[in-house]
Amino acid sequence: MILDDTIAAISTPAGEGGIGIVRLSGKDAVKISNRLFHSPKGKTLSASASHRIIYGFIKDPATSEAVDEALVSVMRAPNTYTREDIVEINCHGGMSPLRDVLELAVKNGARLAEPGEFTKRAFLNGRLDLSEAEAVLDLIRAKTDESHRIALEQLRGKLSEKILNLREQLTNLCVFIEAYIDFPEEDIGLGSRKETIESAAAILKELELLLKSYDEGRFFREGLAATIVGKPNVGKSSLLNALLQKDRAIVTDTPGTTRDTIEEYLNINGLPLRIIDTAGIREAHDMAEKEGVKRSIRAMEDADLVIAVIDGSEPLKDEDIEALGKTRGKNTIIVLNKSDLISSEEQKRRRAAVNSALSSYSSHMINISAAKGDGIEELKDTILQSSVKNWKEQREGIIITNIRHKIAIQAAYDSLKEGINSIETGKPLEIIAIEFRDALDRLGEIVGAVTTDDILNRIFSDFCIGK
Repeated sequence: MILDDTIAAISTPAGEGGIGIVRLSGKDAVKISNRLFHSPKGKTLSASASHRIIYGFIKDPATSEAVDEALVSVMRAPNTYTREDIVEINCHGGMSPLRDVLELAVKNGARLAEPGEFTKRAFLNGRLDLSEAEAVLDLIRAKTDESHRIALEQLRGKLSEKILNLREQLTNLCVFIEAYIDFPEEDIGLGSRKETIESAAAILKELELLLKSYDEGRFFREGLAATIVGKPNVGKSSLLNALLQKDRAIVTDTPGTTRDTIEEYLNINGLPLRIIDTAGIREAHDMAEKEGVKRSIRAMEDADLVIAVIDGSEPLKDEDIEALGKTRGKNTIIVLNKSDLISSEEQKRRRAAVNSALSSYSSHMINISAAKGDGIEELKDTILQSSVKNWKEQREGIIITNIRHKIAIQAAYDSLKEGINSIETGKPLEIIAIEFRDALDRLGEIVGAVTTDDILNRIFSDFCIGK
């Protein structure tokens, strides 16, 4: 990447809006924008103080024709997002004026920004470390208040602070071991070996806690994928509508109405739930239904949680057992629907019978009426508790939600553990040093102390252009 040039992009979403922003960053951002800007009062951007907004018009320098009325913000380095000069041209919302302003910026010396390039420059210029830069994307994509809170915490450097602290401790251990490699006449005594193991074990414990936080924390970043499954006509689509509190799926008395998967997002106490309604699982009678059943099974295999729906108003059938058989090994909640069609005593009797037959499939079983909304709140609570059991206790500490961070921490954990084992088994100091140094480098990948172009390109390619 060339940091000596000036980039430009539209930084607001496509579509109509009150305002739209064209952003420029780089050493010529002010000079380029000044060519386009005309103030009724004769003000210029080049003479403007930093962090000021000036009213005027954007004009084509070649024709002097006005393109749009605008408010232009000038922000001078280093006190900007990228630590470069930044100009933000606030136009009227709409693709035509924004596109015209962007084209003028490019014609006059800027180039189109790549996806995530503004944030990438913030990282390369030391404004953010790598985990903080990734938190920017998480903040943009946050679907609930809780996922927003976690992303903001990481943007503020909580995770970075933790990783840097662990790296400092590891660095001290590496220096200690490598000092004895350089001066072999000074052998590590028994006490020193014991202290080294204890110090490394303390770091190992911290890494283990971070790894444990990922399994539940990632749901708040990516959303929990929950699939509703069951035989045809048990009320799967009615359940989806009840959870969403709107008629999203078509509901009829005819079995097999749903032929394809339907996805929606739902917020359950801060947990983003990506809920998927599927076609009924049974022996299909036509090509469309066969494909629907295939997609249902595929969605169930990929899901974090399976909500298996059974018609609680009738005896258990072989089709129910067949559908549940496909949930083996998955986190499953069994829902007995249509409780409004039978008495409370009959509900208890049938639930006991079903529980006896299906207890091996799940420990979670709920009576509901999707048509009337009975039991829906209990189901939501069960979804939350079965998926993020210890969340209230865990969220006081540092949480990792990014798979890249997990992989790096796991690699650091494995290397450090192997290093401890090498000390205990009396292996050469050079081997111990290699393991500890690898653990240090792996943690460095998280904050960007150790990077490659491949890692950076992969991370920032997920960003939108303009951020």
